[in-house]
Amino acid sequence: MAAVPSSHPYVDAVTDPRAVRLLGDPPVPGAPEGQWWPPQALLPAWLEEHASEFDLVHLHFGMESYTPAELAATVATLRRLNRPLVYTVHDLENPQLSSQDEHCAALAVLTAAATELITLTDSADAEVRREYGRSTTVIPHPTLIASATSHGGTAQTMTRVGVHLRDLRPNIDGVGTVATIVRAVADLRAEGARIEAVVRVNERVRDAEAAASIALLAADADGVTIERGTRLDDDELQRWLSDLDACLLPYRHGTQSGWAELCFDLAVPVIGTRVGHIAAQHPRDFHAFTVGDPIALARAITDATAPAWSTPGSPRRAEEVERRRSDRATERAAVRDAHVRVYRRALRMVAAA
Repeated sequence: MAAVPSSHPYVDAVTDPRAVRLLGDPPVPGAPEGQWWPPQALLPAWLEEHASEFDLVHLHFGMESYTPAELAATVATLRRLNRPLVYTVHDLENPQLSSQDEHCAALAVLTAAATELITLTDSADAEVRREYGRSTTVIPHPTLIASATSHGGTAQTMTRVGVHLRDLRPNIDGVGTVATIVRAVADLRAEGARIEAVVRVNERVRDAEAAASIALLAADADGVTIERGTRLDDDELQRWLSDLDACLLPYRHGTQSGWAELCFDLAVPVIGTRVGHIAAQHPRDFHAFTVGDPIALARAITDATAPAWSTPGSPRRAEEVERRRSDRATERAAVRDAHVRVYRRALRMVAAA
């Protein structure tokens, strides 16, 4: 199978190596070794040349590298080669883009042409049906944490809420989120709550003006700290999240969230805006707020940090992490089985056509 991409934690998690052999990502001319984008496996010439090496193509990410017309040429080539296309609709809105017009046009091409579609939540499936007239197979997002990894967090003297703004990509409302946090934390502290907020921002950002505004907003804010640093690796990120009583997701648009999955694995409750289908991933762990409404955020913080297992470094947190680890291992096996069934069904459909 040609997965796009092949070298990706999500693809590793959903692929059963006993039933599926993945081709490696084709090298990208002029790109550093290991870079998979723009994905060469979507180019008609590559598909023609390597048709004997794969039975089907499963597209996950990287479609934004090509125009809708170029993607139409890709699906036409696959049709001519009699190779099925499986497409997982991760992004009904692309978090890397501000304007969604071209992305929606590309979605129209892919959802119409794919032999099989997959989504991660029932509500995302409903949107695909409504907007594109296709049904999907709903397969939940599996854990991406290695089974040997254990993070229970470090005990704190105060309730600690964190938000990671990363590199301030287009779907992150850094300024609005921080302004709301500053007010909410001030209100909670005025009521006697022992609470602090940490806002982390990568050293390299896409919007330097927004980063400067965020620093000014938090400069004199009691209980709010800004961290600027290099991009955290997977283990560093897990440790950073594990030290939180709750994690705030600062999205202005999006569909589903790998961060929500990681927080669930680490038993860190999520506070987020109601965009896309993130709330549907783990509804009991999700607490909604609206950017610009500090009262709603203060209420969400109070609700999210109420469970005993939300406290980092506590025995209850450690027990909850272990319980979820066991459940998620079972779930990942089921997720892999479900993907194999989709692949076999796609191959039968093309063979019968």
